[in-house]
Amino acid sequence: MAKLIARAAGGDRVIDLLFHLPESYLDRRDRPTIARAVPGRIATLEVEVVRHDAPARPRQPWKIVIRDSSGFAELVFFKFTRQAQMPPGTRLLVSGKLEKFGDRLTMPHPDHMVPADRPERLPGLEPVWPLTAGLWPRQVATAMAQALAHVPDLPEWHEPALLRRERWPGFRAALGAIQTPAEPPGNAARRRIAYDELLADQVALALVRGRVRARPGRALIRAQERENITRIRAQDLTDIARIRAGHTLTNAQIRALAEIEADLAAPRRMLRLLQGDVGSGKTLVAVLAMLRAAEAGAQAALMAPTEVLAKQHHATLSRLCPVPVALLTGSVKGTARAHTLRGLADGSIPLVVGTHALFQEAVAYHDLALAVIDEQHRFGVHQRVMLGDKGERTDVLVMTATPIPRTILLTEWGEMDVSRLDEKPPGRQPIRTTLHSLATLPDVLDALARKLDEGGQIYWVCPMVAESELLDVAAAEARFADLRARFGTAVGLAHGQQDAALRDAALADFAAGRTRLLVATTVIEVGVDVPQASVMVIEHAERFGLAQLHQLRGRVGRGEAASFCLLLHDDGLNETARRRLTLLRDTEDGFLIADEDFRLRGGGDLMGTRQSGEPGFRLAHPVEHEDLLHMANRDAALLLHRDPTLTSVRGRAVRVLLRLFERSVAMKTLVSG
Repeated sequence: MAKLIARAAGGDRVIDLLFHLPESYLDRRDRPTIARAVPGRIATLEVEVVRHDAPARPRQPWKIVIRDSSGFAELVFFKFTRQAQMPPGTRLLVSGKLEKFGDRLTMPHPDHMVPADRPERLPGLEPVWPLTAGLWPRQVATAMAQALAHVPDLPEWHEPALLRRERWPGFRAALGAIQTPAEPPGNAARRRIAYDELLADQVALALVRGRVRARPGRALIRAQERENITRIRAQDLTDIARIRAGHTLTNAQIRALAEIEADLAAPRRMLRLLQGDVGSGKTLVAVLAMLRAAEAGAQAALMAPTEVLAKQHHATLSRLCPVPVALLTGSVKGTARAHTLRGLADGSIPLVVGTHALFQEAVAYHDLALAVIDEQHRFGVHQRVMLGDKGERTDVLVMTATPIPRTILLTEWGEMDVSRLDEKPPGRQPIRTTLHSLATLPDVLDALARKLDEGGQIYWVCPMVAESELLDVAAAEARFADLRARFGTAVGLAHGQQDAALRDAALADFAAGRTRLLVATTVIEVGVDVPQASVMVIEHAERFGLAQLHQLRGRVGRGEAASFCLLLHDDGLNETARRRLTLLRDTEDGFLIADEDFRLRGGGDLMGTRQSGEPGFRLAHPVEHEDLLHMANRDAALLLHRDPTLTSVRGRAVRVLLRLFERSVAMKTLVSG
């Protein structure tokens, strides 16, 4: 049973079970007589067994006739083996949902049947926990009771004044009120434990940020000449890159670059977030910032979360930069790897692009002055800090292609300087987005056939299926087989379970036009730039997050042709799903989409301690508890201002809080300084 509970609760610690909150509660306190019981509602009846009516034929139900002083009813079972435990005359408490069958009141498969003289065995309020296949509510209830008995008296990590003002119970009492309530749990207990999680999150983030900011920076001043750059004056590097880019910078790019350059020239350490929508030109800004480091005679590194994206960035930098640019990923081996490591160590390679390989122990830099981290939400804070640690006083610029909702921007990145790109460079085509039921698939295929006949290129994205990459691959391969049967060798396939060389070859074939319809999973979400592609088809679009849909849509609209995004969805969309897809159809504003996505789905876990996607908060909902999020942000700042090493009485209690919520990364920053 432990494996099932761990799967449902999201972890195998006792505290994981305690943090597995009920979705709702079943109220079994209503105890009417049979005559006054209301069909369609849950009720608890105190009754006497009259007789058993065994089924006359197979597949007929077993019926137990019951009565009280007001009338008769029936318990109905399609599988029954407890005849000997409740002979006629037995007095029972039975609880379940009542139904009307003809003129009789029935209770099919009661949820609870206990002796009438043991009422304590029947819960008045029964929590409804999220379950997994093979796990039953009674098993969770039994385990939960044992878990609650293991909760020690922990030190209080909140100020007494806050507890009095909010009328919050203690931590242990709040868990008990939620998991084994005698009365309907009020909002106070839920808000209390939600605030516990939010405070742990804010303290942890502030500790890590504080470590980064605490170290002094240095002013990057342009060198007049670089020994390893022949016939090119150092101050001309960025000018050459601008010319090679082929278009003028937008006002937003000019503004962001000026802010970054001011940080680089200042003697303090830069910690800046470059936030921009799909196609807003973040990469060019990053390239120009990296060249500023090269102009100062130093080095810069750009870290991407996937090898596909790293290779794409390497190709872009190699095209724009008039200095050597190296690529360092897990697949770079042998002589090429040794050459790159030597060049980074002796300074002959000023710029490098790679994955997490950039901060491995074997990698040494001659003088790393700037670390750029792309798609910041895919790296844990500790990984970002590790790359920054590769230099003596490294400036850090993190980028995201997914706009961050305002609430998260304020609270998670409130101590970071933020540059925002809210314009797109000239040449980006508007994308017409349309919604289509999967029932219209034949019509969609006919339209795609016409587009292929015109020489167009098309993406077809299949959904990722939570908890099963195998299902995701099967979906992509099945769709590939269908389309290959119709369109022949013009169809390619790329997904995350392929061998990397095979996947890269499929992407290269599509980029070169050798295939013109690419069936893929979300491996193409970032790092794929094919200007000739003008149609994006997303199958089962309702299964994707809004921000992810927006990212996928951004793979088209990069060339001169009119671009389209077709969102294929199930017929039976619920209201929330329809609202999400309609919003995407009606706007290309990534910031508006991000805010709406946040309201609908909640935020991610930027501490990065969990390795399976972006689980977000377990106890708090950043929209419902937005006021608590702001409170926790202020509380954490004040706490660390008064007690930066968490050694006071409250500080030591907060250390316990950080451990409860697995914020071990932040604890390590206290130890390491």
